[in-house]
Amino acid sequence: MQAKETQRALVLEKKGELNIREIDVASEVGPDDVKIKIATVGVCGSDVHYYTHGKIGPFVVEEPMILGHEASGTVVEVGENVKGLSVGDRVCMEPGVPEPLSRASRLGIYNLDPDVTFWATPPIHGVLTPNVIHPAALTFRLPDNVSFAEGAMVEPFAVGMQAASKAEIKPGDVGLVLGAGPIGIMVALAALAGGCSNVIVADFAKPKLEIAAQYPGIITCDLSTTKVDDMVGNMTGDWGADVLFECSGAKSAWVDIQRLLKPSGTIIAVGLPVEAVPVDISGLSTKEIVVKTIFRYAHQYERAIALIASGKVDLKPLISSTYAFEDSVAAFERAAEGRPSDVKIQIEVA
Repeated sequence: MQAKETQRALVLEKKGELNIREIDVASEVGPDDVKIKIATVGVCGSDVHYYTHGKIGPFVVEEPMILGHEASGTVVEVGENVKGLSVGDRVCMEPGVPEPLSRASRLGIYNLDPDVTFWATPPIHGVLTPNVIHPAALTFRLPDNVSFAEGAMVEPFAVGMQAASKAEIKPGDVGLVLGAGPIGIMVALAALAGGCSNVIVADFAKPKLEIAAQYPGIITCDLSTTKVDDMVGNMTGDWGADVLFECSGAKSAWVDIQRLLKPSGTIIAVGLPVEAVPVDISGLSTKEIVVKTIFRYAHQYERAIALIASGKVDLKPLISSTYAFEDSVAAFERAAEGRPSDVKIQIEVA
């Protein structure tokens, strides 16, 4: 039986009820593990959804669960087999742990391992607590010029990296992102880093568009005043975008979506609609549109950290507010409000 210790944590007791209280968590550092003192944790939309709805698809909160999976911290203990990490190293952690010898893992698509365990996905505890145990292989050292706050942004940025990688961007491509939420903006930044000359980001949320517009290469489209069709047409001579990233999750975004793309263009489905979407197969086929999906990410953390450390990607403007650990409930209440100007809220645990 795995050893346990009692720690204070932000616990989702059930739908709509959060408490900071003591709870038992794993304490035994295995030979291939590290123990990490948590520094900063980002509040993800999935965390908020579990708080407000109690479930996401088949994942249902049936017993108290610690929230949080976007995290950084400091190594305080290493297992006997661990090489490459030492006590005192500043790190960020990939939250999904696959079975190392599963078929998916052996194929390199470990994010699709059916048995993967993922922080703050029922029944797995998250990391809004002082210390966690994690495999060293999924723990990544942060360069000196990358802060804990930026380290906690690597997890959502890895989603953007996965989307950009799947898009197979060619230098000079014109990208289009539908949805200016945290993931939408990070997808746009990853697409620029991947070679897009410009990326149009379209949304109705003017405050978020104003944040996105700070970045060179991002051209914003306020859907309350401008048709995205017109902006894409003007930029491409009515040829269409090379690649479209659907990040809004809105059912309506998929209606006649192929009109926005060039012939043989690519759609990357990033946002997850809550209901079935109306896909026009005939319309997609007559333009030979390629549709790809992503699920989380694989092999993206090191690349994401390298881009941040190089200065080519600056995620700091996306951090809207930082709360102390003792104010974690207030942080979640604010995140649940969905303020138009908020992109990413973080919690400092230590």
